[in-house]
Amino acid sequence: MQTNPPNRRPRFRRSLISVPAINLRALEKSLSLPCDGMIFDLEDSVADGSKAEARDNLRQFLQHADLNGREAIIRVNSSDTRWFAEDLALVESIKPDAVLLPKAERVEDLHRLRSAAGAGPALWAMIETPKAVLTAAELAKAGAALGLECLVVGLNDLRKETRVPPGLGRQYLVPWLMQVVLAARAYGLDVIDAVSNDFRDLDGFAAECSQGRSMGFDGKMLIHPAQIEPANRYFGPSEAEIAEARAIVAAFAAPEAAHLNVINLDGRMIERLHVDEAEHLLSKLSLS
Repeated sequence: MQTNPPNRRPRFRRSLISVPAINLRALEKSLSLPCDGMIFDLEDSVADGSKAEARDNLRQFLQHADLNGREAIIRVNSSDTRWFAEDLALVESIKPDAVLLPKAERVEDLHRLRSAAGAGPALWAMIETPKAVLTAAELAKAGAALGLECLVVGLNDLRKETRVPPGLGRQYLVPWLMQVVLAARAYGLDVIDAVSNDFRDLDGFAAECSQGRSMGFDGKMLIHPAQIEPANRYFGPSEAEIAEARAIVAAFAAPEAAHLNVINLDGRMIERLHVDEAEHLLSKLSLS
């Protein structure tokens, strides 16, 4: 966890598992999981009458837990609920790496979150309603100045509100998913793909990971430990991609490339813009 304002350092966010704060066993088990981060949930997975107990569980757990460099994100209840203020008091006291706001729709939601959370944690926002998809770019633009680092797609609520049947896969959702990816990338944010509800269908999950990586997502929100390995594999760089990144950086670092914007690398045209992408990947590796 951090105590200073986020410095936006590059990091892998391939696998972010949701951990119900009400479940003590799940909290302890999360310490042994090979995920990139844990989203400790105070919202959907916690019944209305158990919110205070979940906060107490999480406070005690994070006071002694060694997360071994993994991100700690707390998903609070939405800003229009009676639990929001107490959730944010917890956030301010234990200073996680980030606080995730569900059902973010308005820029005012982000301002309120930043004011309540203090200067320490980064802000993350869930895009899970039709209005949120339509305002994703506005949220990303305004949020970048407030310490917003990541957009997280939530498809369960989006399916419900748009009346897209769950049995049709994601084919009719792709335009909305891409809209969120564009909004995030336009303002330098990371973007996380939605959960896959059937954790027994690992083939279907792998297909979603492959699709999400191809669409530009950085990683996926998970609900079961069995989903971690496929997410890490699909959203992580391959050995070939790592080797290519190193070759690109080395080629442009050569003295003969000092004044060139385009070079020939193994028969391919490589531009300087590819150097930024390669360096971004390598910086993630150095910090992992």
